[in-house]
Amino acid sequence: MTKTITIFGSSSVSKDSIEYQNAYELGKLLGKSGFTVCNGGYGGIMKASAEGAKSVGGKTIGVVTDFFNKTPNKFIDETVVADSLLSRLQKLVELGDAYVVFRGATGTLVELALVWEYIIKGVMKEKPIIVFGNHWNPVIQTISNELTNEGLEGYTKFVTQVDTAKKCVEVLRAMSVERGA
Repeated sequence: MTKTITIFGSSSVSKDSIEYQNAYELGKLLGKSGFTVCNGGYGGIMKASAEGAKSVGGKTIGVVTDFFNKTPNKFIDETVVADSLLSRLQKLVELGDAYVVFRGATGTLVELALVWEYIIKGVMKEKPIIVFGNHWNPVIQTISNELTNEGLEGYTKFVTQVDTAKKCVEVLRAMSVERGA
């Protein structure tokens, strides 16, 4: 069974940015490795990861909503239309067998927090959450400190930080094997 990797991140990164290049490279490596790339279907990190996957014949899914009044980027194979922002987020979480979180603002923060909270609360089974780069380190450290203060330090293990697309795919492969997936 093909594993689907949901990618979260900023919609406003430019094509010449390092974030776009990293997301493109990750999409490419995921496509080569047989993973399906799922994202919000629009620009920035979403477009970059889909473009990378398509450059090697990989499959892509974009979850969009009429709220934004935009069309999906041209690298999306399968479009899923959600009727609200909340149902869009829920569908992105539902489709993912793992999650990669790039730099972003409040929308990306909500995505990271929701996935982590769902795992902590047992709403969904444990799935890999990978943060790409060091953008989220202060947030993760703050949450990890609070979890430790509450005696829940075991829940800090759900988030792994990587700095390269190659390392991200290595971690995803290892986690898939460890979990018998």
